[in-house]
Amino acid sequence: MKHRVAVVREHENLKTNTELSKTDLRELERIALEVLKQKDGDVAASNYVGVITTPSGSILEILPKIDLSTSDDANHTRTRELFLQMLRCSRHFSKELPESRIRELRNFPMLAAFIHQLLVSLQTIAHNGLARKYVATTGNLTHIRGKVLFDQDLKANLVNRSRTYCEYDELRVNRPVNRLIATTFDRLQSYVELDRDQRLLRELQVLYAHVPRSKDVVADWNVHHVDRMMTHYTAVMEWIGLFLFNYGLATFSGKHSNISLLFPMEQVFEDFVAKCFSRFQRHYRVRMQAPQEYFAKRGNEKSFQLKPDISLLDGDNVRFILDTKWKHVDTTSDDKKHNISRSDVYQLYVYGKRYGCRAVALVYPKSYQFPESITYRFFDGLPLICFPFDVENPKSSVAELIEVLHLQTNAIAA
Repeated sequence: MKHRVAVVREHENLKTNTELSKTDLRELERIALEVLKQKDGDVAASNYVGVITTPSGSILEILPKIDLSTSDDANHTRTRELFLQMLRCSRHFSKELPESRIRELRNFPMLAAFIHQLLVSLQTIAHNGLARKYVATTGNLTHIRGKVLFDQDLKANLVNRSRTYCEYDELRVNRPVNRLIATTFDRLQSYVELDRDQRLLRELQVLYAHVPRSKDVVADWNVHHVDRMMTHYTAVMEWIGLFLFNYGLATFSGKHSNISLLFPMEQVFEDFVAKCFSRFQRHYRVRMQAPQEYFAKRGNEKSFQLKPDISLLDGDNVRFILDTKWKHVDTTSDDKKHNISRSDVYQLYVYGKRYGCRAVALVYPKSYQFPESITYRFFDGLPLICFPFDVENPKSSVAELIEVLHLQTNAIAA
């Protein structure tokens, strides 16, 4: 079955998309309160990015709004590629998405890209041998195995002594992780459109032919366990959670039973920036959501815990704190605040004073309206840098922000 794929950007009104039928819009309206948003009475994409499938089989692909260095992205290949690169850096999304494969996957609709990666990962597991587990089993056997259950043996074999009733351990593939994987095949069946993926799915179904489907996927998910002998299953089971339960980085869990893989760009961007600072600079140690301190006390009881997005540490000392925001900043407008939230500024000041930072920074995505950093100074001299992070050129953005932080620190020292 060929599915119709409609592509929109964050916050776009869905009615403006000609690929969506009236039926699609009606079905999307039913789930709008769960995963989308209402905008002037119409349904619009929110800041959740990913894929929603409708009950009638259409696919809505929501891509992040990224201002590219070139405007030639008619097929959304570059935007999709950048999003996949960002997604593979997520703290909760350790799916096997090799960078070498991203350029290939960018030409697929996002759902097809995710399905392809899952099938490739499952193929690797299947070829290495499915995880098995010893299960206590009883049976009336033609040979002794394990220990003899004498009471049952006398009852079953009093006349015919050619058999022996035994209890033994049998190595079986029938365990929750494998049942969940086999069940996922059924869910994906109608969404696999690429010829090579259809062939791969058929091969996997043969390899998993002896694995029964889950009778209760929720119960199996709650008890499934990846032990130290099967760590290669870890990333795959995250994919399985996505496809069976719509478990993404979003805490989305609603009545919409079709496949919906949605990720909040706020968190995706934060993890991407943190990963880039860990990868592209060696001046500072990078910590996320740490170190955790408290802003106040009531008697001896600490109150108002602080968890900065990204801390840059020199030894044990926090030198700089970065707070990421996936939102539109416009330095070309007449608004002196440039759409920078007052509450974000307050928060950064609290971080700076509590941790004794040399400077603090609000990190936003780079755009045509926000091409260069701007610097404020709080009344006591603490620098606040609002920085445009270029997701197309993360290495240069890391170097530039480090340079700006050092310049502001040196200016204070002078």
